[in-house]
Amino acid sequence: MDNKHKLVIIIGSVREGRFGPTVASWVAGQADTHGAFDVTVVDLADIDIPLPLPAASPMFAGDDYPRPAGMAALTSALEEADAFVIVTPEYNHSYPASLKAAIDWHFTQWTAKPVAFVSYGGAAGGRHAALHLENVLTELHAVTIRECLAFPNYFITWQDGSPLDPETPGYAKALFDQLDWWATALRSARHAAPFPS
Repeated sequence: MDNKHKLVIIIGSVREGRFGPTVASWVAGQADTHGAFDVTVVDLADIDIPLPLPAASPMFAGDDYPRPAGMAALTSALEEADAFVIVTPEYNHSYPASLKAAIDWHFTQWTAKPVAFVSYGGAAGGRHAALHLENVLTELHAVTIRECLAFPNYFITWQDGSPLDPETPGYAKALFDQLDWWATALRSARHAAPFPS
């Protein structure tokens, strides 16, 4: 039996010339090296995610939410995931609209699952974006973990697809150790009893 957790790494930016795919590729490699995860990378640039949402209604919840057909692969990946890593840049002290739209189209897919953040940007390294995401995902009953990775001034601190700081893989291991612990605990809890609504 494969006890690995299903990890979904989400590339949050769809902007032309974005650095997100480079970061996500490195993060996926670190997750593979860690050994506790089966990794899937989801690039929001490949998915049709409309900004307008349907009118709010009590009849729409979880899988009953009327999503566009082009979002089916994203919904399925989120539903099957045991844990998430969100890779986000920082735009104007927050995260991209594409990422907010992807989150807002889903509800129960985030519930009682751990989320780690990997951010990048200028001097702050995307930390403002990660802090804002913590608030949003807490509302959806996700569990955001303390360990994160932030890459300030990524345009001068990365080379050939990897961060230059030799200690970064150690920080990544700490992130994945915590994500593994939470994924194990929360998967067991979800299987033991439905999350209270």
